[in-house]
Amino acid sequence: MRWVRLFFRAFGWLLTPFMAWAASFFGCVAGEIIAARLASPGRGLLVSAACGAAAGFITLVLWLRLLRRSPGIREALAVTEDGTPDTATLGEPTTLDPEEEARIHP
Repeated sequence: MRWVRLFFRAFGWLLTPFMAWAASFFGCVAGEIIAARLASPGRGLLVSAACGAAAGFITLVLWLRLLRRSPGIREALAVTEDGTPDTATLGEPTTLDPEEEARIHP
């Protein structure tokens, strides 16, 4: 069960950058749809890049706001309020392993 806990902890640590990357990708795709209507390829490229950057930034801000307001999500993903890994609780059992937790805290 320890490897399952470590897998979910690593997933939680990587979720913040993955959310920003995915949002910027979809923002860039939306920018390409808009850019297809422009005559200048240079301006189309700028519109696409601006839409991707804006979508990534907005998603990152909203995700970090959610992490700050939800201690349950922070605990489940083992991250701090700013989305960085919470290494202080690395040795402590989590709710993913209730048998181990019951042995330690009867």
